Amino acid sequence: MDIREIIKSTRDYNLHSHTQFCDGRAEMARFVEAAVAAGIKHLGFTPHSPIPIESPCNMKQEDVAPYIKEFNRLKEEYAGQINLYLSMEIDYLGKLWGASHEFFSEIPLDYKLSSIHFIPSQDDGTLIDVDGSPSGFIQKLHKYFHDDIHYVVDTFYSHTLDMIEAGGFDMIGHFDKIGFNASNYRPGIEDEAWYKKHIDNVIDALRSLDIVVEINTKAWNPPVGATPDEVKAYHPRLFPSPHVIRRLYEAGMPIAVNSDVHYPDRITFGRQAAFNIIDRK
Repeated sequence: MDIREIIKSTRDYNLHSHTQFCDGRAEMARFVEAAVAAGIKHLGFTPHSPIPIESPCNMKQEDVAPYIKEFNRLKEEYAGQINLYLSMEIDYLGKLWGASHEFFSEIPLDYKLSSIHFIPSQDDGTLIDVDGSPSGFIQKLHKYFHDDIHYVVDTFYSHTLDMIEAGGFDMIGHFDKIGFNASNYRPGIEDEAWYKKHIDNVIDALRSLDIVVEINTKAWNPPVGATPDEVKAYHPRLFPSPHVIRRLYEAGMPIAVNSDVHYPDRITFGRQAAFNIIDRK
């Protein structure tokens, strides 16, 4: 497949989805049904890849074969209705693990999505998932990072640059997502000069390479199960943020708008909001 050709020729795609093989909340078949009903023509499956550390969100290595088998079954069943693609969202864990690791060369992936979810603690280098809910993030900031938000943000973006340099992937996922949790800990942090410099550095690194940049719309709508008060107080969010999206677009970088969907009924959530920003003149 050619991601660049797909995103250039149509907006009827979603190339980031999570199903029963990781932390998704439904079986693959239900996501295909929802995609077809929504008019999606290209759907990519991107379970969180196996990783060499314990994680409740990542697929198990022994589930790779069943995942491929189910993908092939659905691809045959829905041939002519929708184009399906086999992929993974591959965690970059420094020299330990990443998209260029030989493990992934043995899997017939149509493309590779690469993201940062884990960073090492200052004390012993234990890899900690900083991608969860704001409340969970703040608890981990207390427990593992001595409330050092600068360390967490600096390390996240340092690993992002290392991931880009290491390569081996076709699309980068939600590259400023740390800003969401960091902003809940310290409102306004994304407007601080040192934080903006990190964004500039990532954009410069991406601009020099032929990598598709994801606009992730997962947080545009309140989380499933939010209370009425939580819904009322919720602030829609895109990754990266709107002004960064415009910068990427104006720089001529290839952009894919994905919903990072975990529930079938959210297959297109937030995507139009991202396209509206791209289309704004």
